[in-house]
Amino acid sequence: MLPTPLADLLICLRFFTRLPLPASAREIALGREGLAHAVVMVPLAGAITGFGPALVLAGASALGLPPLVAAPLAIAALVASTGALHEDGLADCADGFGGGHTRERKLEIMRDSRIGTFGACAVGLSLYLRVACLTVIAARDMPLAAGALVASAALSRTLCLLPLIILPPAREGGAGAAVTGLSRPRYAVALGMALAISTLPLFAGASPGHTTLACLAAAIAAGFATLLARHEIAGQTGDVAGATQQLAELAMLVVFAG
Repeated sequence: MLPTPLADLLICLRFFTRLPLPASAREIALGREGLAHAVVMVPLAGAITGFGPALVLAGASALGLPPLVAAPLAIAALVASTGALHEDGLADCADGFGGGHTRERKLEIMRDSRIGTFGACAVGLSLYLRVACLTVIAARDMPLAAGALVASAALSRTLCLLPLIILPPAREGGAGAAVTGLSRPRYAVALGMALAISTLPLFAGASPGHTTLACLAAAIAAGFATLLARHEIAGQTGDVAGATQQLAELAMLVVFAG
């Protein structure tokens, strides 16, 4: 049997990515509530998720490709490794919040697998802005771009759980309802770990003030997404978590590109 920390890391990686990883005995035993028990390892799973695309970015640059080509390849690797999980959540929230007039209708739209105009625009803008920001950072400092990619992946995936802790489930079932037993003290430890990982850009030359501002921007974006979900559907879903991750990651990259 795997040690608990390693088993928890595996749970988080299987939750946040589409990597072909086997289910651990701990995950099988805990079932759908596995993430609530493994939350402390979410920042490390996020960092690992961002590390692969960071390698793609650095490798493409080493091959002589300009940032305008390397950055899209890195974001493409990020989307592929996660199965566009968070982009799907962003699209569903944009369609539901933008197209529904009642809480029930918003939730109905969010459960629809088809993507509407609001969702397509939201995902398109998210991809474009992340690629643009990463291009700007890489053109200025490639190690900083790689560090920002890993840091934003770790912190945004930790912050995406914020609405799942603060808000009640908007409906029964789904990823949002599965982590309602998430411990706030354990989540606080996870946030501390995520902030520690977020100092990685400091070692690539980023200033403490710039790095702090990037983390603050990510937190504000997550808070905004949480408040918006409370206003629109009086609760949270897995789609809300995905949209929160996208906004937090984008906010962090925008600050580093500034």
